Amino acid sequence: MPVNASKGKRAPMPRGMSRLKMHAMRTMAQEKGLLNGKTQMVRGRMPETLVRAAKKNTGIESDTELIRLGLETLANQDNYGAWLISQRGTIPPDIDLEY
Repeated sequence: MPVNASKGKRAPMPRGMSRLKMHAMRTMAQEKGLLNGKTQMVRGRMPETLVRAAKKNTGIESDTELIRLGLETLANQDNYGAWLISQRGTIPPDIDLEY
């Protein structure tokens, strides 16, 4: 569970993304070699409400860690939905599916 450095207490359990999923995103990014090499400064202005909600759902307090998790999640997407849609019409309409 994330630790609140300013108070020395554990942050409340995140209600959104689980610690297990956050760990999996980091592990998958490491295994793909996405965390190797030189670092890059990334900046951007975000709505405060968006940042607050993301921090609340993850338990992350650091802006840097929050951005890193977001990038790891995006980099690890499997794009199954897009693939599935791209398959539309690839099965001949007259094929017997034994219903």
